[in-house]
Amino acid sequence: MITIKIGGSVVDDLHPSAIADVKKIAENEGVILVHGGGKEVTKVCKQLGKEPRFVTSPSGIRSRYTDKETADIFTMVMAGRINKTIVRMLQKNGINAVGLSGVDARIIEADRKKKLFIINDKGRRQAIDGGYTGKIREVNSAFIKSMLDQGIIPVISPIAISEESEFLNVDGDRAAAYVAGRVGSDKVLFITNVDGLLVDDQVVSKLTLAKAKEMRPKIGPGMEKKVLASTEALDMGVRQAFIANGQKENPISSAIAHGRGTVIEHE
Repeated sequence: MITIKIGGSVVDDLHPSAIADVKKIAENEGVILVHGGGKEVTKVCKQLGKEPRFVTSPSGIRSRYTDKETADIFTMVMAGRINKTIVRMLQKNGINAVGLSGVDARIIEADRKKKLFIINDKGRRQAIDGGYTGKIREVNSAFIKSMLDQGIIPVISPIAISEESEFLNVDGDRAAAYVAGRVGSDKVLFITNVDGLLVDDQVVSKLTLAKAKEMRPKIGPGMEKKVLASTEALDMGVRQAFIANGQKENPISSAIAHGRGTVIEHE
């Protein structure tokens, strides 16, 4: 079983062979898709006159600050436009898929963060209200497996539900890691728009879990989250995590065959 995370902005730029590649893999094993879409959310926020706000954690992770209004826009774009665009693309190619958010069947349950610690403009650590951001607690793996048993590919958007049934924004990469870990996927693949983890402009083709953890703080913002999610997935029992470029031919099968990208695995 493989869990594949695709960024919302990657969808438009996927290599023409990518969907056929998904189809081929789905014939042999269960495929779960989790998607992001931060850039699209930012675009719609601006169109609606809502200025997006980003914050940086003390450990250097940059993320969207989600107030109530942003949570509504996030839900609309993620569970609506992006999710259904991916499902339509799969259906058009003869792949039976169903679009879901983490709220449906409580697929992703999260605890609302009461406080966020950020580094403010003066470079000092500061506590702010947590807004509508969640820390993933539970994944309804039985429901996801029931979809796979029917030969359906679930396409999941990273909106979680809180105990109080609020919409919560959770990071797409980490949502994919938790889904992969809890469902028991043996592989998780992060499709992005670069060739893998780059160090000094060279792709790192292979990393152990320990080495990935050690390197993570020194990696730039976008890729750091993918490496963090990879290490979390491996800690939850996933065998291999891949980071690969969706703009190359057969991006999924070539990554799995260790032909391209970065693979992170246990010792």
